[in-house]
Amino acid sequence: MKTTTSKDGTVLAYDVHGSGPALVYVTGASCFRSFMPIVQDVKQFAREFTVYSYDRRGRGDSGNTLPWTVEREVEDIEAMIDAAGGKACLYGHSSGAVLALEAALRLGDKVQKVVLYDASYVHDEAEKAEYDVLGQAVHKLLEEGKKAEAMRAFLKGIGMPKAFVFLLPLFPGWRTMKALAPTLAYDIALTRDVPPVERAAGVAVPTHVMVGQKSPAALHDVASQLAKAIPNARFTELAGQDHMVGAKVLLPRLVEFLKQ
Repeated sequence: MKTTTSKDGTVLAYDVHGSGPALVYVTGASCFRSFMPIVQDVKQFAREFTVYSYDRRGRGDSGNTLPWTVEREVEDIEAMIDAAGGKACLYGHSSGAVLALEAALRLGDKVQKVVLYDASYVHDEAEKAEYDVLGQAVHKLLEEGKKAEAMRAFLKGIGMPKAFVFLLPLFPGWRTMKALAPTLAYDIALTRDVPPVERAAGVAVPTHVMVGQKSPAALHDVASQLAKAIPNARFTELAGQDHMVGAKVLLPRLVEFLKQ
């Protein structure tokens, strides 16, 4: 494990794997760098890239200086880019894609290229109203100290299969997932609004917007909105993939776009 320090003094834990162009992996809700799906992703990506896999603030071995803001999380990405030598590509998944887009807007040429997979904004006002209800329920459980219940409620609410959520306590990383439940509030704040298409039109970084063929229709709509708004954005629907995209399927697309 390595560490670096963000602008507000938060210590960020990260690992480095592989060789090749620097790639910072920005994970989504409930994920952390030692969570087995993330470890498996990094193992694949490291075949072609030097992968910087970090615990977002409040997760795993990273600190959690309060109050949280999106600006602080973007500063965390900047700290990771600096650790990678001052320039890097970004791969953001789910709410991590929202952060990667913010980094592309705010960090200038430190971000060389960015890939957004299943960026998890709400896609319209109706979904926003439903998501606000879920957010209130999760916040209430967190205020009551019911971390496990909050995590399960969130995952069910965003459409994770009930069987998967039921079996979560059997996963090796469940204890860590429960501990990071308070960070669900951060991800809800990141994704509770519709895509910022007007701001996205200002992205100057080469961008590839991706969505899984089997991902929810709402995420397809979000991807379409972003791909149309971001100048010269590339768009790909990954055949046979859902929100939990297979790294072996994704890697050739990353190589094609990031290494060309």
